Amino acid sequence: MTQQWQDLLFAHWAYEPEVVQRLLPSGVELDTFEGKAYVGLVPFNMRNLRLRGLPPIPTTSNFAEVNVRTYVTSRSRSAVWFFSLDTQKLLPTLVARTAFKLPYCYGTTRVTLTGTGEGAILTSNVSRKWPHHSSSALAVRIGESVQPGPLENFLTSRWGLVSSSRGDRLWYGAVEHEPWPLHRAELLHLDDNLVTAAGLPRPPGEPHLLFSPGVHTTIHSLERLS
Repeated sequence: MTQQWQDLLFAHWAYEPEVVQRLLPSGVELDTFEGKAYVGLVPFNMRNLRLRGLPPIPTTSNFAEVNVRTYVTSRSRSAVWFFSLDTQKLLPTLVARTAFKLPYCYGTTRVTLTGTGEGAILTSNVSRKWPHHSSSALAVRIGESVQPGPLENFLTSRWGLVSSSRGDRLWYGAVEHEPWPLHRAELLHLDDNLVTAAGLPRPPGEPHLLFSPGVHTTIHSLERLS
């Protein structure tokens, strides 16, 4: 499928690797940076979602999403591992759970960018209703553009996802998009329960923040990791 990811925020916390590894299935290993695992809270707006070669699906092509993720390797593939993905669109939630083996959750989800350029305010709100209740509220102020260093590349330059299904089957989906245009961001407000709902301890300290106006993305069909 093809889609656009717009008004996206990367909010990351460093964890001790053993804290995160215990939540991963056999065959999936943490990818670390300078000995630390990173867990991200990532809100953004999905735009123009469509199956390749087909028009957008009416009423389900544009919506907000907030995911909780970490970074892994599996069968020598570097990828994103999702603990949860929240949307307020029921059809994409059910399709993604079935077709991409991803733990999508359903509820009220909004991501709003107020203003343009430096000084704009991004807010994110989630009220999860299914499969269990949880919530998140976040606000940041967008800052100056930044050239990615080693940590920024580690956190954002990911070209695939790994997921699992029944019987401990592992799947890989390749992801294509242009390099992220990145900006610094300043935390204004954070009240999040999505990270702890994934089974992680409450995040330590303030997050490392990066904002991007977005990229165009292609996600390929899953292939079984043998």
